[in-house]
Amino acid sequence: MYFELGVVVIHQLYGYRGVIVAVDPRCMAGETWYQCNKTQPPREQPWYHVLVHDSGGLSTYVAQSNLREDTSGQPINHPRIDSYFVDFKEGRYQLKKKSSSKSGL
Repeated sequence: MYFELGVVVIHQLYGYRGVIVAVDPRCMAGETWYQCNKTQPPREQPWYHVLVHDSGGLSTYVAQSNLREDTSGQPINHPRIDSYFVDFKEGRYQLKKKSSSKSGL
């Protein structure tokens, strides 16, 4: 089971909040990055790209086993939030619709 894009989550070990902007079916980071990570959760699970709340613009890459859904209903403060989402309703972000037209044609 995957968290959907726009879901607000909490890191279970470090307690920070964030919003999911992308998902990989398994850890796609290189071995060096993985070994330097503070924890080494299993690579064979979904991993998420998360915009971190009140971080000054940081994002992180997190294993599903380290996340839980945030049910507080509170939005995320992040400078890139508008690059991904158009609205925040009922505790989750609404994705921007991708343009079907191709530029340069």
